[in-house]
Amino acid sequence: MDIIIFGANGRMGRIVAQEAEAGFQNARVAARVSRSAAADNEAGVYAALAQFDGHADCVVDFSNHTATAELMAYCTARSLPVVVATTGHTEQELAIIREAAEKIPVFLSANMSVGVALLADLAKRAAAVFPDAEIEIIERHHDQKLDVPSGTALLLARRMQEARSDAPLVIGRHENGKRTKTEIGIHSLRYGNEVGTHEIVIATGSETVTLIHKAENRSLFAQGALTAAAFLCGRAPGLYDMRDIVN
Repeated sequence: MDIIIFGANGRMGRIVAQEAEAGFQNARVAARVSRSAAADNEAGVYAALAQFDGHADCVVDFSNHTATAELMAYCTARSLPVVVATTGHTEQELAIIREAAEKIPVFLSANMSVGVALLADLAKRAAAVFPDAEIEIIERHHDQKLDVPSGTALLLARRMQEARSDAPLVIGRHENGKRTKTEIGIHSLRYGNEVGTHEIVIATGSETVTLIHKAENRSLFAQGALTAAAFLCGRAPGLYDMRDIVN
């Protein structure tokens, strides 16, 4: 499986390359692309996707959500499957992704961890089993993370909303006053080199269930992205996510 890494000079792009070089999912790096290639002055890295027209089986995107239009235009023009591992997309960008998925296979997930996919399923089940419980999500990440709350926290909350259609999301507690019974609260902590921890608290008043996923290192996200790329190869056009792999 030959892959194009978009966002190759970023932290995650480099780890994806390392995992591919180690032979994970029999992946090989066909090209590395980074918008900062010229400034970084790194040999062998393209500054734009359009500069590479060689063979590839899939694009793995760890760039930035602002590159969505460029990414989808390139992949649809070349009929290439794409794994979108960026977060923070606007509604307009999500619309571009959904439109592309009508023509090519697109894998979109706020978190590339299989463990997080399992956590989301457990969270949805817990929300259904305890329909009157109060739910709070606490997410922890490194101090350089841009999006607040994390895409994973939103993914978890939205999965629980599938069991609680009337549950509004409350981001932070500042000046929001007393919580309502139905809301799902999300709280973001940023410090040091924290890779990523997501904790869900489900409290009934008489008992509390806590679900936690902790990322020990960033390799799991790279491995998940390469697993998703292997899953996409040969698939029909459509929008896929981690549930398709877990199930």
